[in-house]
Amino acid sequence: MTDTNTPTGPLDGVRVIDLSTVVMGPYAAQILGDLGADVIKIESPADTVRVGQYRTTPGMTPLNLNVNRNKRSVALNLKDAAERDRALELIDTADVFITNMRPHALSRLGMTYDDLARRNPGLVYAHAQGFRSDSDRAGDAAYDETVQASSGLVDIAHRALGEPVYLPTILGDKVSSLTIAYSVLAALLHRNGTGQGQRVEIPMTDTLIAFNLVEHLSGHVYEPAQGTTGFPLSMTKGHRAVRTKDGLACVIPYNPQNFRDFFAAAGRPDLAADPRVNGEAIDGADHEALAALIDVCAPALTTAEWTEVCSKHSIPMAPVLELDRAHEDDYVRGGHLLDTVEHPTEGAIRTVGIPVQFSATPGSIRRLAPVAGQDTAAVLAELEAAR
Repeated sequence: MTDTNTPTGPLDGVRVIDLSTVVMGPYAAQILGDLGADVIKIESPADTVRVGQYRTTPGMTPLNLNVNRNKRSVALNLKDAAERDRALELIDTADVFITNMRPHALSRLGMTYDDLARRNPGLVYAHAQGFRSDSDRAGDAAYDETVQASSGLVDIAHRALGEPVYLPTILGDKVSSLTIAYSVLAALLHRNGTGQGQRVEIPMTDTLIAFNLVEHLSGHVYEPAQGTTGFPLSMTKGHRAVRTKDGLACVIPYNPQNFRDFFAAAGRPDLAADPRVNGEAIDGADHEALAALIDVCAPALTTAEWTEVCSKHSIPMAPVLELDRAHEDDYVRGGHLLDTVEHPTEGAIRTVGIPVQFSATPGSIRRLAPVAGQDTAAVLAELEAAR
């Protein structure tokens, strides 16, 4: 934690208005806040991210504590004309506006890009939604599960795992958050050179389709197709962490020498002599059978022993991080990726660190997540004083 009045981060001097809910928009705005931007969150106490488990203060949920740090919260009822005018005046002072509201709602509020650009021509207007605005699905509701389905991710899981499961993380939201953040930065670079703002549309489904197809377009990169879609190694049954003598680890021999060293360490010289691991490269057709042999051999040693063996022989390996014990992990602790801090209303909480390191302009956590509306009076007073 650093002092809230200490300028810090490469985005110091940039103001972001966050009019978004759930995770996609708020997480993107939090990232910009971590990098030094002054982020003002306009919200209602009924914000979805504030619904759920809390310890002391209603609305101060784990998700809210994660995605709303480095922000000031201003509670305004946008259905009230006077309060909506205050919101518009705040947006007039902004460099960036982030929202995931539906287009018809933005139109009713007078907050479309055209509305706001007339008032603030240099505004970078980031609009995130489930589907492209020029598509026949533009108005459809979108949640992470629907985006995983619409982007092909469920098909990937179905083919690899045999079940059409959703990944147990809100990947669509978080990948889209990262896309919002880098797109905003690109638009700010353009604005700083030309004075011209612009509308940036970030559709979740399009974002995740592009993300998935980087490797999974595979043989369909070619026209006509040469092979199927799906990255072969990722789609191999058995492409998973293995059980060691005392736990779980990722052990991924990649080349013939890796396999020979792995089998020898497991006490299986017979497998080290196997012709499949004695050529110039591993044949893709053998991946599944070799993965099964890794499963069989891994319990021969403890995770710590495999760590030593794999380090010695340059075999890709990592112990599996157990989330319940992440705060005890030496790597996590060394990078301050999970620190305990004192929240003004919630007491001791763990906060996720900033994963990026800047040598000249480091980001920082200056404010922990605010109670809804706690900064309304102060921010509106600043607005009044600036008139």
